[in-house]
Amino acid sequence: MIESTAIEKTADKLKLLGEQLHPQRRMVHAGDAIYQAGESFGNLYILNSGFFKLVNLAADGREQVVGLKFRGDWLGFDGIASGHYVCDAVAMDTGEVWSVSYDALLAACMTSTSLLRVLHAAMSREIANDRDSLMSVCTLPADARVAEFLRYWAESLAERGMRTDQITLRMTRAEIGNYLGMTLESVSRALSRLARDNVIGFAEKGRRDVHIPDVGALSAFVQRCLAPVPALLH
Repeated sequence: MIESTAIEKTADKLKLLGEQLHPQRRMVHAGDAIYQAGESFGNLYILNSGFFKLVNLAADGREQVVGLKFRGDWLGFDGIASGHYVCDAVAMDTGEVWSVSYDALLAACMTSTSLLRVLHAAMSREIANDRDSLMSVCTLPADARVAEFLRYWAESLAERGMRTDQITLRMTRAEIGNYLGMTLESVSRALSRLARDNVIGFAEKGRRDVHIPDVGALSAFVQRCLAPVPALLH
């Protein structure tokens, strides 16, 4: 269970950013691009509501989902080093995005240590999430990857004060597979196994609404997948 302090911290950070930066606010809808790879960098974006994905385009034209973002997360750090955004940031549903000038943000941080700590925390959180995502793809078997993906989604919602017992996946099975390094068929099989084990349920067959009675059961499922198979007695 996520403590209420985590929810309060997200709200407090958004309030601080709104008061000190006076960001431009923009409503977006599913499919809208916040920015695209190759565009000149100038702004960072803070998510006040909605769900977003980061997409890289390979040289051969393949699209790869490389990140998922929720309320309170930031977009655009990828453009700081090169001066250009290196991926597409795309809305997965209706939401609100705050836009702030990077130069104005740096100037504000010079006079506000609280704002500077929020910026550093956002950067640190992105590094940690990227590390955890890589660990999942590189070390977990297929079924466990899907369970860990659902656990991450549910706990991200919990941290923002949203319900976790019934979540709506804003991604297709193919997009989930793309993000997790799996085929669509493997994702479907993993979801079916989770449902057979009563770890999750579906409101309607084939729909994106997933019932999660106990988020902790997803973590337990991952651990069972990693447990060594006992040797057979001879």
